[in-house]
Amino acid sequence: MNQQPLPELQPVIKLENLNKQFELITETPQSILELLISRLPHKQIQKRYNKQHLTAVSNINLEVLPGQCLGIIGQNGSGKSTLLKLIARILRPNTGRIMVRGRVSALLELGTGFHPDLTGRENIYLNAAILGLSKEDVETHFDAVIAFSELEAFIDTPVKYYSSGMYMRLGFSIAVHVNPQLLIIDEILAVGDQAFQEKCINHIFGMKRKGVTIVLVSHNLDVIRKLCTHLLWMDKGEMRAYGATETLIQQYLSFLFERGHYAHRQTDAPFQRLGTGDVEITAVRLLDKEGNEREDFVTGDLMTIEIHYMAHKPVLNPEFGLAIHRQDGVQVSGPNTQFAGLPIERIEGAGVVRYRIPDLPLLPAQYVISTAIHNTQYALTYDHHVKAYPFQIGSAGNREIFGLVQIPATWEWEPQQP
Repeated sequence: MNQQPLPELQPVIKLENLNKQFELITETPQSILELLISRLPHKQIQKRYNKQHLTAVSNINLEVLPGQCLGIIGQNGSGKSTLLKLIARILRPNTGRIMVRGRVSALLELGTGFHPDLTGRENIYLNAAILGLSKEDVETHFDAVIAFSELEAFIDTPVKYYSSGMYMRLGFSIAVHVNPQLLIIDEILAVGDQAFQEKCINHIFGMKRKGVTIVLVSHNLDVIRKLCTHLLWMDKGEMRAYGATETLIQQYLSFLFERGHYAHRQTDAPFQRLGTGDVEITAVRLLDKEGNEREDFVTGDLMTIEIHYMAHKPVLNPEFGLAIHRQDGVQVSGPNTQFAGLPIERIEGAGVVRYRIPDLPLLPAQYVISTAIHNTQYALTYDHHVKAYPFQIGSAGNREIFGLVQIPATWEWEPQQP
């Protein structure tokens, strides 16, 4: 039986060799006299300018298919917002081609498209008209817009008296109720209270289920994880990477960690230490299968965590434990000797406790270990080194695995007989 080929999806967004430059013009007086004269309010004074070109977006090639939710990440000044404004046709590219299909609704800045002297009610009609809706279309959705924004009591107040959160509520509510085929959002969900942010995210999920294509810029990686199927990583105006969400988030966090932008301790910095000091953790070593100390491992490696201690007096029933955190703060594991059923009745003097992982399940990322010696029965902490020992996991081969850990499991396939 010959199968019919699947129809090819037409992209909602197609960017080809996209470039955008801005001109930076600075005045450069040539002498003290010219500097003084340039301050005079005289139209005929000739000023000298220095013109420079700033490349905000460079050589971007990208397709976004219907129903995809694309997140754009990167540090400040990387070109994310400029790219969104190009897609929304607010800016024109210097070179390249932009193709966008369907009605576009954009939330790029608070109050964009609002007239400050008009009321919320009047601005709903104004914004909807800009987006191409008729008066009848607006009236169909009007009550839903107001109800979602929760601004019934202020809808006839000029928006110049609105707070930033009220601006966001009204702007977002308009944007999502005009039935767009493409929704563009630039960090707008960072404004407003937590409950309304969750309400917005849930509504965006509903739009995704209906097939709306979404492009989102945010520094909130939790929001990115919840919403986005694919990520574009921008760096200095260029497309550094494009791919699945979790893979790029881990690459991005590792990039920030390596450059000191992430709030993890450097190996030579002091760490937080708590406890009575009756037992001290004197060293923590991360060992490979040959017993060599290292900080770089690969998924599937054998890793041994050695906790060396010195008990300055006899201590009964101590519990040795550790916690492993990923660079984004997620705690991966928190084992201890009590949970493992390893009774240690009494320690005195020096010793070592080992936690051996025969097949390291952690996926590529940066990690940090906390270690501690407790007595839960008497609520005592003898020594606790908080997020003191960093290590990293690299990828094994070219396999692209997403998530937190690699679970030892197998797949089975059993086709049904016709």
